[in-house]
Amino acid sequence: MSKLFSPIVVKSVTLKNRIVTSPMCMYSSEDGFATDWHLVHYGTRAMGGAGTVMLEASAVRADGRISVGDLGIYKDAHVEGLSRIAKFIKDNGAVPAIQLAHAGRKGSTWVQGDQSKTLHTEEEGGWTLLAPSPIPFSSHMPAPKEMSVEDIQQLIADFKAAAKRALQAGFEWIEIHGAHGYLINAFLSPLSNKRQDEYGGCLENRAKFLFEIVAAVQEEWPADLPISVRISATDWSEEGWTIEDSKWLTSKLVDAGIDIIDVSSGGVIGGVHIPVGPSYQLPLASALKQSLGDRAIVSAVGMITNAQQAETILVNGDADLVFLARELLRNPYFPLHAAAALGTEPQPPVQYTRAFSK
Repeated sequence: MSKLFSPIVVKSVTLKNRIVTSPMCMYSSEDGFATDWHLVHYGTRAMGGAGTVMLEASAVRADGRISVGDLGIYKDAHVEGLSRIAKFIKDNGAVPAIQLAHAGRKGSTWVQGDQSKTLHTEEEGGWTLLAPSPIPFSSHMPAPKEMSVEDIQQLIADFKAAAKRALQAGFEWIEIHGAHGYLINAFLSPLSNKRQDEYGGCLENRAKFLFEIVAAVQEEWPADLPISVRISATDWSEEGWTIEDSKWLTSKLVDAGIDIIDVSSGGVIGGVHIPVGPSYQLPLASALKQSLGDRAIVSAVGMITNAQQAETILVNGDADLVFLARELLRNPYFPLHAAAALGTEPQPPVQYTRAFSK
């Protein structure tokens, strides 16, 4: 059996293979509610053979959405729709997972396809942005409100409440979104956090918000189910967050009980050069895997598009899991084709067996 299709056990959860459907915003909700569209979208990836299907960044508050169309987990009423999706994913052989997020200073937008705009007023449907410091993400976006300590404590409570709802909905893995310039990442990076209190300044202080969220989430999340954190391993700026900072952070996260480190990069500022290409973020994941060793599971993401590429990443020990994004949008049944390409028997839904038989 190929490495890509070998199972991996994380606490009490067994992933049947190493392919994870990466969280990708679909901008298709209203007031955060999941719809039939989400059920079909995520359910298809489970039917297509992914070992784990992770739902998109799901806002822990209404003002934590990236756009008005973001999925949410900030109301008890959201649980019912999310439960349908989690159950369908599990019934079709994949692990149901969800990413908990707050957009911070990159929120209050409208997105449709490749078009987007900032919503500057409540009349437009927008809201006040929150951030560690009152620094706008770009000249096209308003300056966010600098969060008070009381604001910070409320956000920590919101992540905790979201974790409780995720458990009620039947998810078996939650991910805390600490990447891409969103709220947690904005606290971590010196480019966006200019605070002078206990949540700013030195590296330890800038990471305090994340670690308090982790501790709060663990109060609601069972100890035998996995938690991951997605990080931006570098800001791609000499003045920003670095891979050495990430080595420190991920070691501390593992000490705090985090099971999986999901390694991405960038997003905290625009205008930086990112060398996008096949497996372009893999050196970051590889460096953290070498640093952490067997203490944690490390995932790679970014322009992973074919079976041999994914297999090689795992065989070389650069990562333990691969998160696939755009390739699974183009081809939800990529895992079934990849299994065949790597000499492993595909395991399609029984209704599709005839199509995949030799």
